Amino acid sequence: MKRIIVPVDFSEHSEYALNTAAKLAKKNNAELLALHMLEMSEVVLTAGGENPQKVIYFLKLAEQRFEDFLKKDYLEGIKVTPIVKHFKVFSEVNEIAHKYDADLIVMGSHGASGVKEFFIGSNTERVVRNADIPVLVVKNTVPQINFEIVAYACDFSEESIDAYKKAVKMFEETGSKLYLVYVNLPNDKFRNSLEIEKLAVNFFTKADGNLDRMDDVYYTSDYTIEDGILSSSIKIGADLIAIPTHGRKGLSHFFEGSVGEDVANHSTLPVITFKI
Repeated sequence: MKRIIVPVDFSEHSEYALNTAAKLAKKNNAELLALHMLEMSEVVLTAGGENPQKVIYFLKLAEQRFEDFLKKDYLEGIKVTPIVKHFKVFSEVNEIAHKYDADLIVMGSHGASGVKEFFIGSNTERVVRNADIPVLVVKNTVPQINFEIVAYACDFSEESIDAYKKAVKMFEETGSKLYLVYVNLPNDKFRNSLEIEKLAVNFFTKADGNLDRMDDVYYTSDYTIEDGILSSSIKIGADLIAIPTHGRKGLSHFFEGSVGEDVANHSTLPVITFKI
């Protein structure tokens, strides 16, 4: 891991992300790209056509606030590159990730009072749905970032193999123990034990070329995917939940169309997404 992007909006939750990213940067000797997406209103931009000094004033004011925000003791010893972009939304973060060849995006989000507030229309949602690299979402201070045990949500579909490979590569490098969590649903989503095992065998055969990880699969039955993942992460003592996403289609399309936003919304653990 060489470069980590942290979008900053000066909120308490973006500081949670900055603090978490700093710990990851120290552990991996990585560079931190602190990104402030400056949102200039149409009024200011229009006025700037007549008075460019006004726009320059607001830009300098934002840059100074950004500089002050980055004066944290926990950033000492870390190479921090501040980046200010004059965009209106956070969806352009993916362009920055490609330009700087970043490995991870770390974002903070409150997400405590409902899926609508956490994802729909939020900057976090825009980043998750547009990012080609993993996005780590935190909602509070992460005391330690060893992530020794990871609960990886998996439906054993062939389309999710690439996301699984990205996750395996990352967590092998960090020395984390990866458990694949499969949630069996009632009604038309229900599968018996033999059917699930066949899915797993096919998945690992095509993804790994062997069945070594069959013992690392945690099966559970629940009424919803998100409930199954959250309860399973507690049972296996996970430090982190990993979820494959369909990017622009949103988390709601992962796991054969079930709603996955609630996992990140209601989890007290950090959640990392991998693009399918």
